[in-house]
Amino acid sequence: MHIVHVHIQVKPEDIDAFITATLENARNSVQEPGVSRFDFIQLADDPAGFVLVEVYKTKADAAKHKETAHYLGWRDSVAEMMARPRTGVVYQNLFPQDENW
Repeated sequence: MHIVHVHIQVKPEDIDAFITATLENARNSVQEPGVSRFDFIQLADDPAGFVLVEVYKTKADAAKHKETAHYLGWRDSVAEMMARPRTGVVYQNLFPQDENW
């Protein structure tokens, strides 16, 4: 499994537009064959803070995701909404076993 948490801070005035754009990206992303999870969460104590929890079957599937039209459209549409550059942190899976995702 290839697991990435993408930490995002958006400008307060762009929260609603960011949510709309990211929901569209997430809905399309979960349809990709190499995506096991694609969670979109908002910080409880900071409405301008978000995390994407992306779980891919392989590192290659994560790379394929970044070539999709929905990802490229999302990336371009939200670029100016960022309060600072987004950061991705890669994790390795410990539990459940990969085949149980």
